[in-house]
Amino acid sequence: MNPLRRPFRYRYSGVVLWLVGINILVFLLGQLFGRLYIDWFFSMIPALVITRYWLWTFVTYMFVHDSFAHIFFNMFALFVFGIQVERRMGSKEFLLFYLVSGILAGFFSFVVYAATNDYNTSLMGASGAIFAVQLAYAVYYPNSIIYLWGLLPLRAPVMVLGFTAIELFFMISRQGGNVAHITHLAGFGFAWLYFLIRLGINPIQAWRR
Repeated sequence: MNPLRRPFRYRYSGVVLWLVGINILVFLLGQLFGRLYIDWFFSMIPALVITRYWLWTFVTYMFVHDSFAHIFFNMFALFVFGIQVERRMGSKEFLLFYLVSGILAGFFSFVVYAATNDYNTSLMGASGAIFAVQLAYAVYYPNSIIYLWGLLPLRAPVMVLGFTAIELFFMISRQGGNVAHITHLAGFGFAWLYFLIRLGINPIQAWRR
C-alpha cells in the first residue's frame, strides 16, 4: 500500500470542538493581556519569519483573530461544516487534513508576500483551513443544500465554486480590504491536492456522481 494513503483507524473524538475551544482561548487571552502582543508573536509576519526564523507562526497564525466578528464567523463555519467532515473522515484524518491545509496555505501566502516585497503583512485567522474544510464538506456531501446568508439555497459544490470565483475576483481586482484572499484560495487548492494525493478522491468526479 502507498504509505501516503495508509488510513488511520477510524475514531471520532470531537477534534473540531477542541479547535474551536483553542481559538476562543487565544482570542480571550488577547483581550485580557493585550492583542498587540498576541498578534505580533503568533501571527505570520514574513519579515519576522525571514529575519528571526519564527517558523512556528505557520501553525499559530491559524489560531489568532483580530475581532469578535472574525472569530465568530470562522468558528461558526468550522463548527457547522467541520463536525460533519470529521465524522466522515475520522478525527485523526481530519486533524491532519486541517493542519496540513492551513500550514501549506500559510506557507504559500508567505511565498507570495515575499515575492511581492510585502514583508510586513500580518497573516492571521483560520480561514485558509476552514475553506479547506468547506471543500471537504462539498466532496463528501455534494447534494447537501446550504442556505447562504440564511436565504439563498445552494448545493455545497456550487457554494465552493462560487466562493472560489469571488476570492479570485477580489484577489485580481485588489479589492476586499485586508482579507487574505490568496490564503483562502490556497486553502481550497491544498485541500484539493490532499483529496487527490492522500485520499485518492477526485473532487470533480465526486461532484459528477
